[in-house]
Amino acid sequence: MTTQPEITECDLRTRSEEIMDAVQGGQSFTVTRDGHRIGELIPLRRRRRFVPRGEFAAMSRSAPDISVDAFRVDQDATVEQEPHDPYGW
Repeated sequence: MTTQPEITECDLRTRSEEIMDAVQGGQSFTVTRDGHRIGELIPLRRRRRFVPRGEFAAMSRSAPDISVDAFRVDQDATVEQEPHDPYGW
């Protein structure tokens, strides 16, 4: 397991731009004060907004086949089939 580099509180103040650029690039740091660990700087995980076409195609090729008829039967078995009037008396 790779340990993240330690930086002092003073380093964080004097080299903040450099350190924040590294965090933005994926680097994590442990912050120390008087030789004691007091916190961590870690990059936020960002969700992908889309999956590239090639990656989607590759995933789809290995996906199991789905029977549309079996899917509809499952839906019919679990979904209420009669319309429901929430204001009906």
